[in-house]
Amino acid sequence: MDTTVATIDRTVFHLEEEHGHAEGGSTMLGFWIYLMSDCLIFAVLFATYGVLGGNYAAGPAPKDLFELPLVALNTAMLLFSSITYGFAMLAMQEGRRAATQAWLAVTGLFGLAFLGIELYEFAHLIHIGATPQRSAFLSSFFTLVGTHGLHVTFGIVWLVTLMVQVARHGLIPANRRRLMCLSMFWHFLDVIWIGVFTFVYLMGMLR
Repeated sequence: MDTTVATIDRTVFHLEEEHGHAEGGSTMLGFWIYLMSDCLIFAVLFATYGVLGGNYAAGPAPKDLFELPLVALNTAMLLFSSITYGFAMLAMQEGRRAATQAWLAVTGLFGLAFLGIELYEFAHLIHIGATPQRSAFLSSFFTLVGTHGLHVTFGIVWLVTLMVQVARHGLIPANRRRLMCLSMFWHFLDVIWIGVFTFVYLMGMLR
């Protein structure tokens, strides 16, 4: 009887283990599909800006509006957040929950700094009359940069949610998988912002 029970327990354990692998695989696959759809969205926004970015409607041009030192500082905030998230992933791999939480918190602070600077820039542009309806250039600019900012906001909310989950349940496989997904999302936002910084700000100053 004991042998039968032990056999059943082992069978159930293996079935649960296989189910866990399948669930993790489907989660990562689904997230990759989501990232690809996001790539398409940003590709459309970049293409739209490429077509409309030179239409100023006798209004201000990028040289009149952009402050490169401020944008460079903003870029540094996001790049630093990517580095600190990498440290969080290293701590996660080593099973150090406190260190993981600490690096996630630092990442969130850098993300908030990025959003704060971006909101300041938007408020300044609107204050001087450079609103989205002023020209096609400004409409496409606010749409592209604002969409990226919304993604960063969503990423910070997701990060805080995962910090709560890790605090409650520790670095269980499900939380590790979720942190991996957020890692891909966060680095994806970094790559997109580098494109924004180069295509919108740097090339805009050269026009």
